[in-house]
Amino acid sequence: MTAKLHFHGATRTVTGSCYLIETERARLLVDCGMFQGSKTEKELNYRAFPFRPADVDAMLLTHAHIDHSGLIPKLCKAGFAGKIHATEATVDLCRIMLPDSGFIQESEVRLLNERNRRRGRPEVEPIYTAEDAQACLAQFIGIPYKTWIEPVPGMRARYWNAGHLLGSASIEIEIEQAGKKPIRVLFSGDIGPDHKMLQPDPEAPHGFDHVICESTYGGTDRLERDEARRREILAREINAAAARRGALLIPSFAVERTQEVVTDIVALMRAGSVPQAPIFIDSPLANKATEIFTRYAKSLENGGELLDAFESPLLRASESVDDSKAIARFSGFHIIVAASGMCEAGRIRHHLKNNLWKPQTTVLLVGFQAEGSLGRLLADGEKTVKIHGDEIEVKAAIRRMDDYSGHADAPELVTWIKARLPIARALFLTHGEEEAQIALEQTLLAQRVTGDCILRPRLDDVYDLTSEKCTLVPSVTPPRLPPEALARLDWHNDLARLVLDINDAVAAAADERARQVVLRRLRKALEDDRNHR
Repeated sequence: MTAKLHFHGATRTVTGSCYLIETERARLLVDCGMFQGSKTEKELNYRAFPFRPADVDAMLLTHAHIDHSGLIPKLCKAGFAGKIHATEATVDLCRIMLPDSGFIQESEVRLLNERNRRRGRPEVEPIYTAEDAQACLAQFIGIPYKTWIEPVPGMRARYWNAGHLLGSASIEIEIEQAGKKPIRVLFSGDIGPDHKMLQPDPEAPHGFDHVICESTYGGTDRLERDEARRREILAREINAAAARRGALLIPSFAVERTQEVVTDIVALMRAGSVPQAPIFIDSPLANKATEIFTRYAKSLENGGELLDAFESPLLRASESVDDSKAIARFSGFHIIVAASGMCEAGRIRHHLKNNLWKPQTTVLLVGFQAEGSLGRLLADGEKTVKIHGDEIEVKAAIRRMDDYSGHADAPELVTWIKARLPIARALFLTHGEEEAQIALEQTLLAQRVTGDCILRPRLDDVYDLTSEKCTLVPSVTPPRLPPEALARLDWHNDLARLVLDINDAVAAAADERARQVVLRRLRKALEDDRNHR
């Protein structure tokens, strides 16, 4: 029996996790995540899947983050009728996260279509709606850690705590072979770091034929910092923001990252390490997630401290749109924690639009920022950005803190891989930008951690898992995007930058005549381009 592994996402980029195992007996999907980052990557979310959803027999989900689960409603709407296996906590989180994702898409598309109607452009449809997301939840089934299940004929699987997020898992799969030992495969999912506030260290068995390992921070050594040191650094950032006497905006993933950050902020305020101020949690999803975290508090590390923090009178939860808009009336130092963590959607974009142009504002980025995302543009020092079609000058202080990352850094990934040895055939590096993957590969080779069969798949690559040496299967169709189009600034980013530069050049011109000169030169360049086509 042959077994093929298709890489349909998270290839040389950190989002869109999606893998398909195909045998003569069954097709099993692992994750079905949404692409984030540049518009070129996000456009993949609107395209047809590179496989027939109706032909997939079952699915295994590593965890609830949208870059791993976000296209499940679209998958089900397109014909997938099988069971979706996940841990109980992941099922609970998906019950709030997927409908929220559908609602955000409906809201974003509604705003876009308003602009399209004014510009005479065609309207677009959301990838899926909140109703679509609600419908797919009937296909979820919760399973405990370390318990074997048989999701499809000829394959069995069990889940191991990955230490990344409530309910997160690495997935061990055994694929039957007639007359031979089964092929053993491990999907890492997202691996949590040491000193994670709420999660234990990751665990999994060893001795696999193939390991598919994330590499988000494959080129980064964050240096280990314990709770005291993490809070010391956060206190320094909060005190600097308070000294500016403006809003401190913290773009944060609604699930777990928000709970961790808020727990630390409240602890610092209670200790007198930072001034007390209102803390707005402007995310209905985060508020719902907190309810789930409180239910699982006994199974979490530091769960009691989380419960205490969310009883603080300093916290103000915003539910309605009117609640969110009312925050803009506050002056002086206050803290706003809102999704999304990469500033790609949700209420944080409205707060950024209202505050980025103010020099007294501070934006504290506390998670990974994918190339092409608004968060990455801010982190890289862009002086002007576009939000909801409007040009916003960046005068706020942009700060960054990686201590709340849910991902292992390079040394921790190496340690995790060593604990999985021996790896008989291939180590696949996924879920990382190319520079991070190359750095991790070089470290592994230099330390002779594995053999030389370390692979960095491209989008839609297919590998034969049954051959003694992992073999790339020739493709009859081209990949949906070439590798150079992933995790890069695309033409949309270049166009936005050009428009901003043109506006700056025209504004900087001395008078009306000088502005006309700039515009004539631009028109001539466009005419020359048309003439040379």
